[in-house]
Amino acid sequence: MSFKVTVQPSNHEFTVQDGQTVLDAALEAGIVLPYSCRNGACSTCKGKVVAGSYDAGACPEQILSPEDLAQGYTLFCQARPTSDLLIEAHEIRMASDIQIRKMPSRVMEIEQAASDVMVVKLQLPAADPFRFYAGQYIEFILKDGRRRSYSMATPPTENNLVELHIRHMPGGVFTDHVFGTGATQMKVREILRVEGPFGSFFLRDDSDKPIVFLASGTGFAPIKAIVERMIANGDQRRAVLYWGGRRPADLYMHDKAVEWASTLPNFTYVPVVSDALAEDAWTGRTGYVHLAVLHDIPDLSQYQVYACGAPVMVDNARRDFLQSGLPEDDFFADAFTTEAHAA
Repeated sequence: MSFKVTVQPSNHEFTVQDGQTVLDAALEAGIVLPYSCRNGACSTCKGKVVAGSYDAGACPEQILSPEDLAQGYTLFCQARPTSDLLIEAHEIRMASDIQIRKMPSRVMEIEQAASDVMVVKLQLPAADPFRFYAGQYIEFILKDGRRRSYSMATPPTENNLVELHIRHMPGGVFTDHVFGTGATQMKVREILRVEGPFGSFFLRDDSDKPIVFLASGTGFAPIKAIVERMIANGDQRRAVLYWGGRRPADLYMHDKAVEWASTLPNFTYVPVVSDALAEDAWTGRTGYVHLAVLHDIPDLSQYQVYACGAPVMVDNARRDFLQSGLPEDDFFADAFTTEAHAA
C-alpha cells in the first residue's frame, strides 16, 4: 500500500511506499527536505504533520521536546505514513545536475593529521562529473551492506577528487581499517564503493547575512569545503569560524584556519579548547565552543549559523542560539552521529 504526501507551502506531492520513510520517499521523488544523519539521532529533518496518521518510531520522543511532539512535529527520516499526509516543511532547491548515485572510488592518498584523524583523498570516476554542494557528505557502502558517512572537506573539482577527514572510532569496522596496520590497513589504490551526495548542509547563496561557522572536531571538514568554495567564488560575506576541541591537537588544521584569517579580509577565526592540560601551554579561549559564540555575539538575530560536529554541541547551540535571537530558518546543521560515523 502507498500513501500520498503533500508538502506545504509548496503543495508538491510525492508517494510513499509501504514501510518507506517520508524523507526517503521525498528524496526518491527529487524533493529535498532538510536532513542530516538520516538515522533519527539529530533534529535536522524535524517537520510538522498537519493532517494524517503515521508511525513516528521511538526516536522523536528522545530528540524532540514534549511541546514539539504535542504540536505535531516529528522526524521525517523516521516517520512512516499509515495514511495520506499533509506536512509542513521547507523544501531545499537543488541544482538539477546534482543527483544521488552509487560509484566506485579509489584511495589516492592517506595522511595522518592527528593521532585520531586521517585525511583520505578519493578519486571518483573522472569521466562523469560528480556534482555536489560544498558541505555535503558521501557514504561508504561496506561489503556487508552497512554504511559509514563522511563529509567532503573540499568543494567540487573538475578532476572529481574528494577529501575526507576520518576520526578513529576504536573497534569500528571501517575506521579500524583506515587506521590499521599490516594486512588490515587501508591501502593507496584500494577501491571502495560510495554513494552520494547527501545532506542539506551547504551555504545558502540567497542571503548576505554575516555567517557564524561552528565546528567541533572533524565537524571542521564540511566547513572547510564551504570556506574554500567561498574563496574560489570571491564571496565577500563576513564570516567567523569558531572551532572547538578538547585539546589543541584536536584542531588538526589550525594553521589552515589561521591562514584564512590572515589572508581573507572578512574572515575571523576563534579556536576554543575545553580540556587543555598544562603541558599543552594553551593560552587561547577555553570552555564550550558555542558559548564562546554567545560571549562574542550575544544577539544573533542578524546572522546565519552553520554548525557541524557532535550532536550534543549542535543541539546545545540550536537551543541557546534561538534563545539569543537567531531565526530558526537561519540555523543549518550537520550532526556527526555515532551510528552514522562510528567506524
